[in-house]
Amino acid sequence: MNSWALPSVRINYQVLIVDDHPLYRAALRGAVAAACPDSEFFEAASIAGLFDELERHARPDLLLLDLNLPGAYGFSALAHLRGARPELPIIVVSASDDARTVRQALAFGAQGFVSKGADAATIANGVLAVLRGEIVLPPGLGPDAEPAADAGALDIAQRLAQLTPQQFRVFGLLCAGRLNKQIAHELQIMEATVKAHMTAILRKLGACNRTQAALLASRLARDPDEIRPAPEGAD
Repeated sequence: MNSWALPSVRINYQVLIVDDHPLYRAALRGAVAAACPDSEFFEAASIAGLFDELERHARPDLLLLDLNLPGAYGFSALAHLRGARPELPIIVVSASDDARTVRQALAFGAQGFVSKGADAATIANGVLAVLRGEIVLPPGLGPDAEPAADAGALDIAQRLAQLTPQQFRVFGLLCAGRLNKQIAHELQIMEATVKAHMTAILRKLGACNRTQAALLASRLARDPDEIRPAPEGAD
């Protein structure tokens, strides 16, 4: 007998699973399907794929979001999504499940946190709880176990939330050290369009240049050294 309770009313939830490991996406899909058998699933393996799925399926009921995605740095994607989709419940899924990481995820807008080491029943129970509007933490972790993100990081998160999806794509490539012409090639847009996005990004972040913008992003990164903007004037 399953160790979780199925909903009394079967609902066709739309669930978006974003993780760069296909086997783990399959495991998540199986766990959620056991709890919500009539659900419809969409999947993505990167930030770019996430935005593509959100364009195709405008109002999913739940997002399961890997914390370490290609195109995202630390909590930057979560912070952006919280502003762009405030109505969307988000469960962060990560192998890094220490108390500080969990508390930061909640501070930056997650409704729940599931460890990648959790079994199917724990994942299913967490999904059902979030769909009921509850906050979900890993077993044994209280809501006040560690301090949340500091005020400065939360302010940066609010600025990131103002970016459009395309601006966030450009911002991610900026943090990866791409030049404007490389960003234009990867996103298949004109270089002039990239420059326009860059101007808007700097304005919304309150940054003077791309180096300062990347430094702001490093406040939300779990490993600040992974953010390496191209030198100023390199274009």
